[in-house]
Amino acid sequence: MVALPDRVRQLNTQRLRRDAKYVLYWAQMNRRVAFNHALLYAAELANENDLPVLVYEGLTCSYPYASDRFHTFILEGVADTERQLRKLGIGFIFHLRRRSMDPDDALYRLAENAAALVTDDYPVFVARQYNASVSVKLPIPYYVVDSSCIVPMSLLTKREWAAYTIRPKIKKLLPKYLKPVSIPRVRRKFRLPLPDLHTPVIPIKIPQLAASCEIDHSVRPSPLFRGGSAEAKRQLNQFLRKGLNRYANLSNQPSAKATSGLSPYLHFGHISSLEVALRVQQYAQEHKLIPDEFLEELIVRRELAFNFARHTEDIQSLDSLPDWARRTLSKHARDKREYVYTRDQFDRAQTHDELWNAAQKELLITGKIHGYYRMYWGKKIIEWSTTHEEALATMIYLNDRYALDGRDPNTYTNILWCFGLHDRPWAERPIFGQVRYMSYEGMRRKTDVDAYLSQIKELQ
Repeated sequence: MVALPDRVRQLNTQRLRRDAKYVLYWAQMNRRVAFNHALLYAAELANENDLPVLVYEGLTCSYPYASDRFHTFILEGVADTERQLRKLGIGFIFHLRRRSMDPDDALYRLAENAAALVTDDYPVFVARQYNASVSVKLPIPYYVVDSSCIVPMSLLTKREWAAYTIRPKIKKLLPKYLKPVSIPRVRRKFRLPLPDLHTPVIPIKIPQLAASCEIDHSVRPSPLFRGGSAEAKRQLNQFLRKGLNRYANLSNQPSAKATSGLSPYLHFGHISSLEVALRVQQYAQEHKLIPDEFLEELIVRRELAFNFARHTEDIQSLDSLPDWARRTLSKHARDKREYVYTRDQFDRAQTHDELWNAAQKELLITGKIHGYYRMYWGKKIIEWSTTHEEALATMIYLNDRYALDGRDPNTYTNILWCFGLHDRPWAERPIFGQVRYMSYEGMRRKTDVDAYLSQIKELQ
């Protein structure tokens, strides 16, 4: 076990239930078995109290922007998780709440027989809300465990203002935490009868399961990304073989396909950034590659985003920007816009800019935009919106509704980066003030726009 105490917080003051039947792990965000500190902590707690472990994974129809896309991606991972857990002797319940009128008490029913509840420490979206609200309702200990970051979030005790301030702190701590995490071993196998809550998930039946739910059926599943830990590992292996040696030079070139494509799997917890980092290091060493650029994005930039989310009260507000950015945007709030589009026009990719439209179509169809073009996508929404606040709301809406890697510390941080977060002042210009600007001509100079446009056309 790797320095687990740094990852664990108890959010209430309750004591272990002594007449319990198991320790309950609620997989909210880290829907995997391998490299899962929270599951490991649940197993340790169970072993100390001579109890088995039960894992609960739920999927409700009522989370914001619930759709066929997100439901399908999550459902595609259930079989992997169940198979791995049962091999380890750990119990598993997957509960699909299809309609808003259906009972919403599965977790509480399972907690009635639990000694303690362990779940994921996650600083945004519904997990942040649930951890605050559910913990005070339970008569058992409620532990949250950080399984999302390589260096535990708790060790960075204040908000860092840029990559250059967090980088030395991360690098100092990495040797202690950049180590493999063992698979949980339980002394007592789970052999108890369970409440009638489990929803069997057979891959061929996933479209029917999604269709049976009260969700947005207009947002279709991605034709490119399939969920699950097995698929995440396949994606990683493909990147190691075909992308890592090109990443440093071509990661900002969308048509080169030199990026990992792992952000949806990291978001839904189907793979751990720790496992990815270790595999990349090992492969790079074996093949005499230098993986520094990729590890900078995976560790320093990603954990800067988690640090921002953890130490910011409202990560969906321009008030969380640095002072210089707020001042310069305020100064240019009333600047004239040459083009102005409504949210619906943005949603439908109906602007005058063929590159922006292509990036939006990539999001609509696949659930992801290449990171470099997503910067351009965001900058242009600022330029073509009536106000900066409206631009922010539009960007969050489009990401939350369509992006498989949305609703994530990285997503919200990347959106606010478009407004100056974790950046520096640049030459002053209309609308943006001193916030960095990106142009169509610049994108044409730096990337093969025509190749990208052809790729998106083939998807339609």
